[in-house]
Amino acid sequence: MSQDPLVIALPKGRILGEALPIIRAAGIDPEPAFSDESSRKLLFATNHPHISLIRVRSFDVATFVAFGGAQLGIAGNDVLVEFDYSEIYAPLDLGIGKCRLSLAQPKDLADGLDLGRLSHVRIATKYPHTTSRWFADRGIQAECVKLNGAMELAPVLGLCPRIVDLVSTGNTLKANGLIEVDTLAQITSRLIVNRTALKVRPKEISGWIDKFCSATEGP
Repeated sequence: MSQDPLVIALPKGRILGEALPIIRAAGIDPEPAFSDESSRKLLFATNHPHISLIRVRSFDVATFVAFGGAQLGIAGNDVLVEFDYSEIYAPLDLGIGKCRLSLAQPKDLADGLDLGRLSHVRIATKYPHTTSRWFADRGIQAECVKLNGAMELAPVLGLCPRIVDLVSTGNTLKANGLIEVDTLAQITSRLIVNRTALKVRPKEISGWIDKFCSATEGP
């Protein structure tokens, strides 16, 4: 096996807790500081001298892998579809991070969501490309206002009447007077690979893909 450095990019937040058991089942144990959210370290050692982990924002995982800063990573298909990097190969659905990308609006919005009556909509979202494509497929022009968080405030404060965001339980929407009216996509997290790394280091990278596959299958 090549001893060239191998970097695996993992997302911060909720998905990390679901990803770590799979990482460990694949035979990779991070140093203790990796689980310390107060740690200011950015690059973490593992039980393999040549393998390191980085813990970054979910959207940045795909960027690090696409541009070769990391050779492997874990990212939701919401991120993969939004960026559509040709440099990324996603060979394995890990079955974690399950949620949905949904269209939501205030429950008392007067005109509802009759797609046949709409030609233009204004949407607050972290996913402008995905949202624009979804509406374009339905013959509707979507004006997307890019927000990175607190999406539910957009209708409340009159910024946009509708939002597209990730939804798990729907409790946050409900607490802010919003309801789901359609689903753009079902979301899970995938193992992603830099295509160049796979081409240059096929035996090593394919070996790790196999190990992750076995880790998701369980005993």
